[in-house]
Amino acid sequence: MKAQPGVVYLVGAGPGDPGLITARGLELLRTCDVVLYDRLVSHQLLAEARSDAELVFVGKKPGEAHSRQVVSDALLVARARENKSVVRLKGGDPFVFGRGAEEALLLRDGSIPFEVVPGVSSAIAAPAYAGIPVTHRGLSSSFVVLTAREEGAVEPDAAALTLGAETVVLLMGVSALESTTRRLIEAGRSPDEPAATIEWATTGRQRVVVADLSSIAERAAAEGLSPPATTVIGSVVALRSQLSWFEDRPLLGRSVAVTRPAAQAKALVGALAALGADVVELPLIAIAEPSSHEDLDRAIKSLAGYDLVLFSSANVVERFFSRMDALGVDARAFGAARVGAVGDRTAHALAHRGIRADLVPATFTGESLAAAIGDGSGSVLLPRVEGAPGEPRAAIAARGWSIDEVAVYANVPGEPPADAVERVRAGDVDIITFTSASTVRNFSTLVGRPESLERMPAVVCIGPATAAAAGAEGLEVAAVAEPHDTDGLVAAVVAIVTGAAEGGTM
Repeated sequence: MKAQPGVVYLVGAGPGDPGLITARGLELLRTCDVVLYDRLVSHQLLAEARSDAELVFVGKKPGEAHSRQVVSDALLVARARENKSVVRLKGGDPFVFGRGAEEALLLRDGSIPFEVVPGVSSAIAAPAYAGIPVTHRGLSSSFVVLTAREEGAVEPDAAALTLGAETVVLLMGVSALESTTRRLIEAGRSPDEPAATIEWATTGRQRVVVADLSSIAERAAAEGLSPPATTVIGSVVALRSQLSWFEDRPLLGRSVAVTRPAAQAKALVGALAALGADVVELPLIAIAEPSSHEDLDRAIKSLAGYDLVLFSSANVVERFFSRMDALGVDARAFGAARVGAVGDRTAHALAHRGIRADLVPATFTGESLAAAIGDGSGSVLLPRVEGAPGEPRAAIAARGWSIDEVAVYANVPGEPPADAVERVRAGDVDIITFTSASTVRNFSTLVGRPESLERMPAVVCIGPATAAAAGAEGLEVAAVAEPHDTDGLVAAVVAIVTGAAEGGTM
């Protein structure tokens, strides 16, 4: 059931990995009018919201006063009374140290209907992603979850309660870890118990430090671990040496910026995240309507008159067919025209529309296109992004073809999140992927030139044209994707990282 007007949904977003949100939570996020979200909510989840949804950050940063809670409470009530559907998207589970119960009581007092959608709590997810089960037959039949008071360590009485559980999980207590562990020892827990602190659990930034209870705080501080972090104490920690799984991924610990528009970046973001990367979404372009549909509409209405229609990307396919739908035209309009698709993903996008590509050039370069199309004297329709480079057109024309090039969309500067921009400027990104000349040029404008950054990430480009644009902007290109598509980009990123691991300099 979709989000209903006038209802507030307290939704658990999970501990960080966007894939851990529940199906119900995702359904509500995709259909609600308003999203109020916390600091630890993934940008990938926010991208799932409706394009016209109101997104409001109401989270609290470490060390910050809880004034944002007052703002959040007021917005929950106000937007619901405006008869809007509201998702309060909270890290972890709303009712596990998440102030969800307080918000629910506020809504009940205001006679505002609400629904609670549980989420995966970091109390169990963080240990699991570190290869530590909170229970195990023969080692631990119970666990207790504690959080430090905002002023410091856990209360003495709470520390004493841990003696009844084999496993202890500490949430939101990294800044008070030394005093908290001391209280646990004073309450009777052994200083020699195994312990682990997990930073940014379930994400590509995950780091784990293991020590005994008496020294875990010192070790975590020495490694520079900071919030969000979860600490696990008990004999189950020893199983990590056998059960660790998440950290085996080749890109774990590496941050990779993706510059595509959010709507087109899902495949690349998902592939990188699956390999363990900390993906930084940095949309440097956005998709807009072309300055005019006149030429495109004319071409669509005379499709059967072309000998070949060549689609350069899946995005072009989607925009082209969307315009066909708007004109009331379907695939029958192609008549006897052959259809080409550059790359397998473009071919799949056509197949989804019921059209099997007659030829599939591997890359959108003049050489590749000329080899695939060959000599001819017929007419070719080339739907493309507005203002695209002319090299492919020239290569086709050189083989004798007559070409009509029409714009199906335009690239405009994107609006990358401020925190993503700051991470790049501060040198907190290892690799940046560029997928068009526009993303390269907008990098200089929206983020900065290499000399203005603390550290320039290694540059990976999707193809030669993008690499040439990067060189013109003064960027040193570390790798060009081969093939020139999403799979090639991912392979190039992995090659850079594994090469660095084998003695490279990244």
